[in-house]
Amino acid sequence: MARAWPEAPPLPTELQVEITSACNLRCTMCLVSYRPPVNKLAGAMTPELFDRVLDGVPTLRRMTMQGLGEPLLSPYLLDQVRRAKRRGLTVGFNSNATLLSRGRADELVGAGLDWLHVSLDGATAGTYESIRRGATFDTVVANLAGLVAAKRAAGSETPWIRAVFVAMRRNVAELPDLVRLLAGIGVDELRVQNLSHDFSDTDPAGRYAGIREFAGAEALWTDGVSDGVRTVFTAARTAADAYGLTLRLPRLSAGPSEPGRPGCTWPWDSVYITSQGVVQPCCMVMGDDRVSLGRLTDQTFAEIWHSAGYRDFRRRLAADDPPDVCQGCALYQRTF
Repeated sequence: MARAWPEAPPLPTELQVEITSACNLRCTMCLVSYRPPVNKLAGAMTPELFDRVLDGVPTLRRMTMQGLGEPLLSPYLLDQVRRAKRRGLTVGFNSNATLLSRGRADELVGAGLDWLHVSLDGATAGTYESIRRGATFDTVVANLAGLVAAKRAAGSETPWIRAVFVAMRRNVAELPDLVRLLAGIGVDELRVQNLSHDFSDTDPAGRYAGIREFAGAEALWTDGVSDGVRTVFTAARTAADAYGLTLRLPRLSAGPSEPGRPGCTWPWDSVYITSQGVVQPCCMVMGDDRVSLGRLTDQTFAEIWHSAGYRDFRRRLAADDPPDVCQGCALYQRTF
């Protein structure tokens, strides 16, 4: 039976919550690099707001605790993981792993974290450190190995460990070597993804000019780069199969749409909530000034979820008349 796409669906079973907007790195492809730094305490989602999220969505079953910031910077992270687990939720987050000491790894394993995704965008220090500015390659690799060791020492099947590689022109050639490196460490999976957005809906001379220019220069979906990338992808796939590593590769061109299915299903399935309580349709937006569907400091989650603004957003997406912010999104284009 074909799925219905109502303007006011039931409350979602999963959320992505930005538990902090502060970050200790300035990664070249991230909006954080193009904005003033955020203080660690000021950027953290307060325990009160976090509890409001948990209490406001009784249907919740899965929570991703991440956003533009580094979750390990939040002073409330471990307590929030435990609180979510006590509610019976499946919980995980992405991390740059620069702060993932063995002690922190042991704590997260003990708290019952279900998954942890570590960003690793190169197989050499030179490439990785030119992208994840402020990080040290050897430290991150050692911390990742420490997480694998912590998991094994506890005899735990969780957290599921996935490395995430943001593929760009400057680093994609190192992908096969990264597969071999991760397999040697004992990582479960490598997910390769494209840049998330081309920011074509923004003013070329406005606040997003820098990241828009970067995306245009580094994106793999640009004409003239796909053939070489496919060769690299084939080599990475061969290596992954040889080492038994789960590998996910993205499309390099827009995928075909499914009849009767919106280009993206986020507004029916999930929500992105910033550390300040701004509700956005998804995590791909980047920047709470681009679209806001409400604030949890002003309304309940249910009021926002069923609001006129949310209904209109879903209606346009279901009718293939997407809001401007969606048109340059890699997920909407099926290239993510």
